[in-house]
Amino acid sequence: MARGRFNSGNAAEKELPKAKINSKSLKQVIRLLSYVRPYRGKFIAAMIFLFLSSLTGLTFPKFLGALIDAAQGKQKYDFLPATLNGIGLLALIILFFQAFVSYFRVVWFVQVAEKSLADIRRDTYFKLITLPMNFFSNRRVGELNSRISADLSQIQDAITTTLAEMIRQLILLTGGITFLVIVSPRLTLTLLMLIPVLVVVAVLFGRFIRKLSRQAQDKLAESNTVVEETLQGIANVKAFVNEAFEAGRYDRNLRDVVKLAVKGAKFRGLFASFIVFCLFGAIVAIIWYGSIMVSHHELTIGQLTEFVIYGVFVAASMGSFPELYANMQKAVGASERVLEILDEQGEEISIHEKNNTIKQKIEGNLSFNNVVFGYPSRPELTVLNEISFDAAAGQKVAIVGPSGSGKSTMAALILQFYHPQSGTISFDGKPSAEYSLTDIRNQVAIVPQDVMLFGGTIKENIAYGKLTASDDEIIQAAQRANAHQFITSFPEAYDTVVGERGVKLSGGQRQRIAIARALLKNPAILILDEATSSLDSESERLVQEALEELMKNRTSIIIAHRLSTIREADKIIVLEKGRIIESGSHQELIGNEQGLYRYLSALQFEVS
Repeated sequence: MARGRFNSGNAAEKELPKAKINSKSLKQVIRLLSYVRPYRGKFIAAMIFLFLSSLTGLTFPKFLGALIDAAQGKQKYDFLPATLNGIGLLALIILFFQAFVSYFRVVWFVQVAEKSLADIRRDTYFKLITLPMNFFSNRRVGELNSRISADLSQIQDAITTTLAEMIRQLILLTGGITFLVIVSPRLTLTLLMLIPVLVVVAVLFGRFIRKLSRQAQDKLAESNTVVEETLQGIANVKAFVNEAFEAGRYDRNLRDVVKLAVKGAKFRGLFASFIVFCLFGAIVAIIWYGSIMVSHHELTIGQLTEFVIYGVFVAASMGSFPELYANMQKAVGASERVLEILDEQGEEISIHEKNNTIKQKIEGNLSFNNVVFGYPSRPELTVLNEISFDAAAGQKVAIVGPSGSGKSTMAALILQFYHPQSGTISFDGKPSAEYSLTDIRNQVAIVPQDVMLFGGTIKENIAYGKLTASDDEIIQAAQRANAHQFITSFPEAYDTVVGERGVKLSGGQRQRIAIARALLKNPAILILDEATSSLDSESERLVQEALEELMKNRTSIIIAHRLSTIREADKIIVLEKGRIIESGSHQELIGNEQGLYRYLSALQFEVS
């Protein structure tokens, strides 16, 4: 095991952070152990079988000692058969019993742990997907994914292995010391003076070696970073003739790795020598002292053999506790991080499909009334200030302005991803608070600039707008979105896999699939968030035609950089630094020579 840690070819292992084990952290663990409650029958049975298995394991040194004494014609224990064959047969019967209970103990622990973990994993994921957007804006996806994978796996190991092993080793340690005292109090005192010293030295030495191992792996990671950076920027390396510089940098890192690996190997060799000498020295010392006692007829050879084996049990149990304790610390830390998610306040969204039907229909009238908003993660910055406007059902309302003026924030507020600090957002004259989040989001659709498609097929991505849609409905939506032609040009047509985030499709194709998805949803209010800003002219024409189809007979909120796409809007709202500074039709705004809209239009060569 130590050798692997100092092999410079191994990847660095990422260790989970540990937590202190105290009354507070144990309460957290107990909360998670409540997930075991539905399976408590099997859990209690597994614990009983664990106890029985450990106890029967403690009997084997007794049997071994009795067999040796019986072979010499000595009978030390009245509760055992008098004959050699009788002792051997009884030992085999108890061995079979231990194998029987061990099998069910392992199976039941795994069943309880897997089912409990599945429940925890399910509740954690369900909680995650119902948390508000502000939660995700403050955390990385990798961190959250780690909580569902690495943290929960650590908890699984704790339930299936660590907890059971700690109880088992505790029984073996307690029982072993008890039997040692029964066999010979004097030998036990000698052994207990030696073992703790060996265990403490071994633990401290092990920590030092692991520290060196981490340093070596960190250096190796640095050298790998040099390779990655060099190959990614190979054009720059060659353009500046810096091959020699990069070669030197990599060579220095490798030399540091070698130095640390060799240093670690020296200490590992010293540690191995120490363990071999001290461990076998302790065994020799015990057998030496025990042999003196045998020669004085204070012990039999069977009892000495029995004592040595119990001594090995006690030493192994003591040696295993530091690692088991470290694993429990990781499990406690993992429990705390998982419970942080479970304790978060989620949105009022049901994870049951039957509860997500529309209860209050929205016709499409939308109003912002003196809305003031700043993101919770940046409370000192007001993004929208006293925003008020009305959009009647079926109207096209465009929102324009410089970058950072709050356009996309208004889209997020309409979708109720966030809530204003003051003012109200109303649908059909009623404040948004009077609607359920499900009702609002079921009747509002967004086509963003950067379309995110799931990694499945085109048909599955379009159907995401309406999960119950038939094939005919999906095809019809694609036709209306100008997507049917390019979809059917693929060999697998609608069953074409789009790849992660839709990487196998062009930007215009992804946009048209997003439009088809929105058409299938058939929303009352549509948000177009710069849907054509990153497309070439031909793709923009096709997407614009699809958008015109999508905007028919529904309220449309159009966020745009390209002002040429919003000339036909019923109303144009001009934002600057979170405030509405102009509002009107294209002709009205273009006529204001001092207006921001006219200025932005001039920048885009719309006004001579």
